[in-house]
Amino acid sequence: MLRRRSPLRVGPELDDHALRATLTELRPAQQLHGLGAGRSRPSWEPVAALLRDTGHDWDRRTHRFTVLAAGLPTAVSERWADNRPDDGDALVLRAFVRSARAAAEGRAGARQAEQACLRAAEACPEDPAPWLALMDLMYAFAVPVRDAVPVWTEAVTRAPWHRAAYHRLLRYLSPRGHGAVSEMLDFAGQGADRAPYGSPLALLPVAARVELVAHRQRQDPIGALVADGHWNEPGAVEETDAALHRWFHTTAPPHAEAVTDLNLLAFALTRTRRPSEAAPVFRRLGSHMTPHPWDLAPDPERTFLYWRSRLA
Repeated sequence: MLRRRSPLRVGPELDDHALRATLTELRPAQQLHGLGAGRSRPSWEPVAALLRDTGHDWDRRTHRFTVLAAGLPTAVSERWADNRPDDGDALVLRAFVRSARAAAEGRAGARQAEQACLRAAEACPEDPAPWLALMDLMYAFAVPVRDAVPVWTEAVTRAPWHRAAYHRLLRYLSPRGHGAVSEMLDFAGQGADRAPYGSPLALLPVAARVELVAHRQRQDPIGALVADGHWNEPGAVEETDAALHRWFHTTAPPHAEAVTDLNLLAFALTRTRRPSEAAPVFRRLGSHMTPHPWDLAPDPERTFLYWRSRLA
């Protein structure tokens, strides 16, 4: 039986149409021709063109590297780096790919990935992305937070208020990662308070609360409904207020993971029983849904569609 097609877009590329087109172009080549067989140009050229067009938009570069590392055949990045050993983009992509697969390869894979990250950082000294690839590697091998913070500092020194950098450290500090609740909440609050007006970092406390609820639901699945009471605390209202006024209602240009932040905000507003304020967030989202945080609901897609339909 054919599965009913979802009316939602839930791909990791979010609303990045150029990224989606690149992934779509390469996937049929992998299936039909075997990584470049029958092609008139190397399989990595569409990726090279995409990243070249990204320029120094560090936020979008990190997003694209992360999604490409997960969505492309490994051989694409390896062949690109082998064919163009001095190409910074090729080296950064290889760093992300090797970091993503290192956990399955053990210590040898970790050493290779670390070397790839440091080589990429040397080739692209202005780019925060290699340091974030190294953070991903450290997270996968449960390296203590105290050792990850200097790597995070390298990234934000190159790109202050880098959204992906802050959310990676938040994940690290989460009790579901390698930290503790108090560390996570303190970091989220301080980051949001210090971030400039219009920055998506205004949502860090909302993301931290989602992590807190997810942590407690994992600890006590039977008491999951009780965990939803955390959204009734005064702090939850203040966090969503700040996210609305310091980011959503500003004229800040869209960033690479705006869809992710809009989903966080929409989820928080439905949980804090603020449908009138959630309606414009859902309108901006359209059909774009991210699995998290809706996976905290019993039926994520149905929950998202219910609220979107109700508030249309």
